[in-house]
Order: sequence, then C-alpha cells, then structure tokens
Amino acid sequence: MKNLFRQYFTKTFLILFLAGGLVACGGSGEEESANEKSQATAETDTTSAPTEKLNINTASGDQFRTIPNVGDKMVHEFEEYRPYVSIQQFRKEIGKYVDESQVAAYEEYIFVPIHRNDSDVSTLTQIPGLDESAAQEIASQRPFDTNEAFFEALSSVVDEQQLATAKSYMKAE
Repeated sequence: MKNLFRQYFTKTFLILFLAGGLVACGGSGEEESANEKSQATAETDTTSAPTEKLNINTASGDQFRTIPNVGDKMVHEFEEYRPYVSIQQFRKEIGKYVDESQVAAYEEYIFVPIHRNDSDVSTLTQIPGLDESAAQEIASQRPFDTNEAFFEALSSVVDEQQLATAKSYMKAE
C-alpha cells in the first residue's frame, strides 16, 4: 500500500511540475496569476549560459526565446520597456513579472548597453571582472572623451578577454 501511495504521489508531483514549467515558458498565453508568477520563477540552469549575451535593446523575439523560461509573454515584457538605459531599470521592470532570482537568471543571457560617461555603477558591473568597487573607481575617472580612453582605464582592472567583452557591450555612438 505504501508503494502504491508513493507511486501516485510521485506521478502527481511530476505532472504538476511539468505543468508549471509549461506556464513558466509562456505556453498558456493567458495573463499570469499570482500562482503562475511563482511557477515562472523556477530556477534556470545558468551553467549553459551563452558566451555572448544578447543586447536587451536590439535582440529579436526569436533570440529572447533561446533564454530558458522565456516565452511569448516575457518576450513582450522585454521589448515593452525598450530602450533600457541601466541594468537597474531592467531589474525593476522585469521584476514586476518574475522574482529576483529569475531576473538574475535572465541577466546571464542579456546585457544593457554601456555608455562610458552615463552608465551607473551597477550597469558597469555587467562587464566580467568588474566588481562594484572597481566600477566605482572607473566611474570616478569620468568624463572620458572617447571610448578608447574608457577602455584604457578599464584595462587596468580587467584582462584582455574581459576588455573585449566590455567593447561588445558598448552603446553605439
């Protein structure tokens, strides 16, 4: 009898878990209720995060759908608030639909473009190898006359690969 109960419970849990995943991926097309929002915040496997992140301001809907737990509803939300000017803005706007851990998981796949003189410290910390104190130090050296001057300052705190990533995150002038 115990085994029969255990099998029933396991199958029921699996069905509910899979149904929650379908909602989280945007499969229902209906507005999210409070329960659906909590299901949409299931942890994302970030071990498979891409080496190149998507520019949140220019990525296509198809590109966004490559991000785990992003369905049509989240694509719409990502696009609705464009252009993003800071990572804090992204967190605030997308945080209306999913919890903090899911927003952080999305950040493994996207970036907000950086402007050498206008980006806040949090946005600068998107650059690999740049923690908050290093970003604060770079920001304290503003204004930079050119992107090259910004990259020169940045090169004192990040390695060549991280600098190349920073260059790819720069806002087009």
